[in-house]
Amino acid sequence: MRCLLAIAILVVGGFSAAFPQKPPEKARAKDVAVEVLPVIELPLTVHDAALVKTEKSYQLRCRLSNSADVRVIGIRYSLTAIDPLTGAIPITNRIEGFEVPAYDSKTIKFSTPVSMALKEGNRVVLMLEQVLSRESIWEVIRAKDALESYVKGDYSVQPHVMRVANQVDAPPQTRIIY
Repeated sequence: MRCLLAIAILVVGGFSAAFPQKPPEKARAKDVAVEVLPVIELPLTVHDAALVKTEKSYQLRCRLSNSADVRVIGIRYSLTAIDPLTGAIPITNRIEGFEVPAYDSKTIKFSTPVSMALKEGNRVVLMLEQVLSRESIWEVIRAKDALESYVKGDYSVQPHVMRVANQVDAPPQTRIIY
């Protein structure tokens, strides 16, 4: 019995030495984690945001959760780097189109490249400034001020949202003639 056990250990050990396990992919090491400034009043929540390294630039990947009863069709967001020595460095302000059904979530990788050079120790912050649906637009009031306060470490400034009717993307109203 001991002889069989010793043979089994040698076979398994030799098998694992002949076929070593692959080291974890380095693609994950190239991802840059992104902090998300929470805006409670928006119907869209961003989770697991990261900048994924491509050949020449980065692409934003995140999971979006829609808590509204309408389909969300786009966002406007700001990316800012925080350097401990110099402070905030604006990276980009973009508008992206996509669709997330009502009360659903979706992982999205935006194809628009983000070009930047991050130094060691820099943090990246993402803030949603606007959420679009066919019926409504949710706009963060004084988004730049809220982002600047967050970057400086003042978390007491909460961004507020104004909801207005979307006059551009709204479906046409059908007229009923009596």
